[in-house]
Amino acid sequence: MKQGKLGFGLMRLPLHSAEATDIDTSWAYHNGSSESAIRECLVKRHPRDSFLLASKLPTFAISKESEVEEIFQQQLDRCGVEYFDYYLLHNVNSMRYRQIIRKTHMFDYMKKWKENGRIKHIAFSFHDTADVLDQILTEHPEVEAVQIVVNYFDWNAYLVQSKACYDVIRKHGRQVIIMEPVKGGMLAKAPDDVQKLLQAEHPDWSPAAWALRFAGSLDGVLAVLSGMSTLGQVKENVAVMQDAQPLTKQDQDVLAQAARLYQKTGPVGTADFTPYEAVNPKGVSLAAILDTFNSCMLQPDPMFGAEHNYFSAEKAKHGLHKDDRCIPGEVILKNGANITELVRKAEDFLNEHSFFQYEF
Repeated sequence: MKQGKLGFGLMRLPLHSAEATDIDTSWAYHNGSSESAIRECLVKRHPRDSFLLASKLPTFAISKESEVEEIFQQQLDRCGVEYFDYYLLHNVNSMRYRQIIRKTHMFDYMKKWKENGRIKHIAFSFHDTADVLDQILTEHPEVEAVQIVVNYFDWNAYLVQSKACYDVIRKHGRQVIIMEPVKGGMLAKAPDDVQKLLQAEHPDWSPAAWALRFAGSLDGVLAVLSGMSTLGQVKENVAVMQDAQPLTKQDQDVLAQAARLYQKTGPVGTADFTPYEAVNPKGVSLAAILDTFNSCMLQPDPMFGAEHNYFSAEKAKHGLHKDDRCIPGEVILKNGANITELVRKAEDFLNEHSFFQYEF
C-alpha cells in the first residue's frame, strides 16, 4: 500500500469520507463513538491492508494496571480489528508519565502487544515541553514515532514548543506525527492583514494550504493529521499534500511574519513576549502565561485549545494546584505598568477550561 502524508484526524468529527489512508482515532474521541464509527464506516467496507489505523490508550482514564489490557482489548473490539498499525499512549506529559505510565508499566504492555502482533508500531502523543520529551525518548528507545502539535503559529510558543519538540524527536531518529497543523481551524481563517500577506506571496494558496505545506514539508514526518469537516476541505487538503514541496526561505519568513500578525490581534496585543520573561522565571513564567492565554483567545473555540492542558501540567510541575496563583500579588513591569488584572484574567481562564488536573 502506498502511504501519503495526509491523515484523517477524528477528534473533532466522526469519519464521513476518507481520501486518506492514515486514520487516527482514540478511545476518548466523541465519548467512544469514534472507534465504533471506524468499524462501521471503514473496517466493514475496506480491506484491512488498504489503510493504516492508529488509536490511543487513554492514560488519563486509567488508575490501575489491570485496566491497561482491558481497555486495549475493548479498543480492538470497538474498531473491529485484530491489530492497530500505530498504537499511542494518549496525552503524555511529565505528571502523567511519573504518576501513571510508569506505575502501570504501559510501555512494557506495548512491547508485548507488538511482539504478539496486536500492534505494529509503538508511539505516543505528547503535550509538554521539549526537555520532558527528551527524557522519555531517552528512557524508551522502543518508541518509533511521537505525535506532537506542529504549526507555524506554535513553532516557538512558550509551552507548546513545536520546533523544540520536533528537533528532539529528530535527534532521536524517530518519526513525527503532526496534529493541529491548522490549529483547530484558526490558521484557515486568517485576519485581513495576514490574508493580504499570504496572497501577495502565493495568490493561489489558501491560508489552510500555507499551514499544511509548512507541516508537510518538514523532514521525518510520517503523517499530518487534519480534522476535515467538509468534502471541500478533504479535496483541498489531499491536493495540497500530494504536492507538499519544501517551503523556501522566503516562504518561511512570510509565515513567521504571519504568526506575529496573528499574535498582535489577541487580547495581550503583542507578538513580543520577551519583556515578560523576567517575571517569575523559576516558576510558570509570565511570558508563558500570557503567550498561552493569547493563543487560546485567537482560536475558533477558545475553551477547547490544548494550551489549557499544557498550562495545568506546567503548574503541576512547579508544585501548584489548580487554584494556586502562579504569580501571587501585583504584577508590575519594569516600565511601571500594572498588568495584574490581565494576568489574573489569563490564569483564571486557563484554569477554568483545563481538561485535566493533577494530584501530587
